[in-house]
Amino acid sequence: MHKIILASGSPRRKEILEQVGISFGVVASKDEEVIQKSKPEEIVEELATKKACSVASNMEEGTVVIGADTMVALNDQVMGKPKGEQDAKDMIRKLQGKKHQVYTGVCAVIKEAGKENRIISFVQCTDVWVYPMTEEQIDAYVASGEPMDKAGAYGIQGKFAVYIEKIEGDYLNIVGFPVSRLYQTLLKEGIDLTVCR
Repeated sequence: MHKIILASGSPRRKEILEQVGISFGVVASKDEEVIQKSKPEEIVEELATKKACSVASNMEEGTVVIGADTMVALNDQVMGKPKGEQDAKDMIRKLQGKKHQVYTGVCAVIKEAGKENRIISFVQCTDVWVYPMTEEQIDAYVASGEPMDKAGAYGIQGKFAVYIEKIEGDYLNIVGFPVSRLYQTLLKEGIDLTVCR
C-alpha cells in the first residue's frame, strides 16, 4: 500500500484528487521553476518532473509523489499566469474567437524498498475553442479577479465557462489535472490510487 503525495499547492488539483476519492498528502515543491525546454509540451513535462523529483528526495520508501504543471499555448506560444490586469486582458484578447491548447505535464516518482526510483511522466493536451468576445466582456471578466492566478488568464470551471465554445479532449486537463490518465498509467505499474492510504 503506497502513500500518495501531491507535489503541488494548487487548490484545483487537490479538489480533483478529492473528487475521485484518492487519499493523499500535499507537499508543494519549493524549487525555482527554471526551464531548459522551449515547446509547451516539453516545458510542462520538465516542470512536473522537477517538482515531483524535488519533493520525492525527502520522502520515505513506499511513497508515490505526483507533480503536475499546466500551460496554455496559442500557436505554440506559451501563456503563463498574467502579471497584472493589462496582461490578463491582452491574453484573453488573443484567445477570444480562436482555438488554443492546454497542456498538462504529469510526473509520478515511485519510491520502493530496495529498488531504484521509478519515474513515469506524460503530457496530456486538450484543444479549447473560445467564442468571440467584446472589449466590455473582456474587461468585466478581468475585473472579476478570476484570471489572476491562472495560466492563460482564465478558469474554465469558473465565470469564463460562458465563453467556451467547445473542447476536444479531457476537461479536467484544462482545470489542471488529467486524473483519469494518471490513474490508468499507475494502474499499469501495479498501483491503484483509489486504495492507497
